[in-house]
Amino acid sequence: MQLALKRPIIFFDLETTGINVSTDRIVEMSALKVTPEQQEIAKTWRVNPQKPIPKEAANIHGITDEDVKDLPTFPQVAKQVEDFLEGCDLAGYNSNRFDLPVLVEEFLRAERDLKLEKRNVVDVQRIFHLMEKRTLEAAFQFYCGKTLTNAHSAEADAWATYEVMCSQLERYREDLKNDIPFLDKFTKDGNFVDIGRRMIYKDGKPYFNFGKNKGRAVEQVLQEEPQYYDWMMKKNFPLDTKRKLTEIKLNMAHS
Repeated sequence: MQLALKRPIIFFDLETTGINVSTDRIVEMSALKVTPEQQEIAKTWRVNPQKPIPKEAANIHGITDEDVKDLPTFPQVAKQVEDFLEGCDLAGYNSNRFDLPVLVEEFLRAERDLKLEKRNVVDVQRIFHLMEKRTLEAAFQFYCGKTLTNAHSAEADAWATYEVMCSQLERYREDLKNDIPFLDKFTKDGNFVDIGRRMIYKDGKPYFNFGKNKGRAVEQVLQEEPQYYDWMMKKNFPLDTKRKLTEIKLNMAHS
């Protein structure tokens, strides 16, 4: 099944130094752009993460320190990535919880802002888990009848994610709409304030979503425990979380 698109969508995948959204870095990014005319354009960037690649990570994606030592850093290619993503919706596999937060962090370190407010974001893993509960390799086999070769290569995973989503729309045509805004809403698992999911909207107001203040209104905590803001700003929280928390605090000051 072809995707019914009103604007381009990009299926992307990252290979990283690890799984910590705040501290780990991208070593490879692949992005597959599919246009409303069904043109498919693939781009891959391999970068120097400016930190050692642990053996455990290298064993998964096959990229070593030697492979990236002479390559540009993400800030040096950020403008290219930004231009390629411009005006596009986004889709990935487990992207809401990992790939998208990591990408947002990398853009912030490069002093750029990957604006998500006007984009639809589809997490293909959410469709899979809501319908069948499996992994990308299993999803590729289940939906496409193929064996995923070069798994954990960013480019192979991005192409597989695209094919899986097309097959999901075919299989679940009675339950799913071939419509990216619909899939954006279908795959959301919470209305989070920040990409790191430390805060969540309830009835239009932000609440903390972790730690001792989980379930408490952010504004109430900042009023009653102003030192909590300072604590979060000093700790190793994602830059996007700190930015959104600061926005809330500044809005309180001006209200």
